[in-house]
Amino acid sequence: MADKVLMKGNEAIAEAAIKAGCRHYFGYPITPQTEIAAYMAKRMPKIGGTFLQAESEIAAINMVYGVAGAGFRVMTSSSSPGVSLKQEGISYIAGADLPALIVNVQRGGPGLGGIQPSQSDYFQATKGGGHGDYHLIVLAPASVQEMADLTIKAFDLSDKYRVPAMLLADGTMGQMMEPVALPDVDVAEIEKPWAVRGTKNARKHNIVNSLYLKPDELEKTNFERYERYRQIEENEVMYESFMMEDAEYCVVAFGIAARISKNAVLAARNQGIKVGLIRPITLWPFPTEVIAKAADQVKGFVSVELSMGQMIEDVRLASSCKKPVLLCNRTGGMIPTPEEVLAKISELADNT
Repeated sequence: MADKVLMKGNEAIAEAAIKAGCRHYFGYPITPQTEIAAYMAKRMPKIGGTFLQAESEIAAINMVYGVAGAGFRVMTSSSSPGVSLKQEGISYIAGADLPALIVNVQRGGPGLGGIQPSQSDYFQATKGGGHGDYHLIVLAPASVQEMADLTIKAFDLSDKYRVPAMLLADGTMGQMMEPVALPDVDVAEIEKPWAVRGTKNARKHNIVNSLYLKPDELEKTNFERYERYRQIEENEVMYESFMMEDAEYCVVAFGIAARISKNAVLAARNQGIKVGLIRPITLWPFPTEVIAKAADQVKGFVSVELSMGQMIEDVRLASSCKKPVLLCNRTGGMIPTPEEVLAKISELADNT
């Protein structure tokens, strides 16, 4: 077990990426994730890696595209408006079936919004964000330890399925400090016969591209890609279940909202309300079957979000609208309190 050190969430992401074998980082500063770029600027030159502050977010994601095409582990990070600028490049990376890691430490929006924490990029992350039919693997940490662990996991899943991954945190998670263990990672060399690393006259040239001028070829490629997505949905769903064994009500929350909700669940239990919590760790693939099973058990759901209500739509879909789903939310950089979550749980219990 590695010794624990006190780290800020953003720094934990950066160090975990290095331990996962990432030696190429391209980014652009924006609050509240700038510490990731600052950390990489210090560390990468010392380990023979590449750090480059691009002239824009658009330039940064296209640099990621190039290194990903060469088959090396590469990442970029930004916050909400910056990730919006990256969307075209992300779509190209997905269309070229390349692994890469994009980190979004969310702030309030839309537009420039504010620099305080938010979860309002859920739609953008889980429903595509750019053009075309594609998905990202989306992981949502709820602690500084998970900021590190899920960074490593994201690189592994991205390589395994040749699908870009996104770590979707929020400004609170990026700025808070907690003890974290950063274990040494055995980075196995993965065979990447598709990579453009030169041929030495030993094989045909590889071409990394997302352009298909023949409709039947593009259709075939999309169907093949969605078969990989189906495998991810079957094999890689991650979630936490808290006090759900006898629950009559269910709170669904991720990230910092889930940590707050746990306190509310315990307070509700003290009042005799049998409530539990399901915390999606993979936002895509969403734990649909878990929510569907809970819908046969509980009388209703509360979706707790730092947005105007985005994940609530997936909760309703997963539960087939069998049971009511209430929204407990704050937005604009505000964070719900445990008392506000408890009040919404009590409202659900009083009306079902």
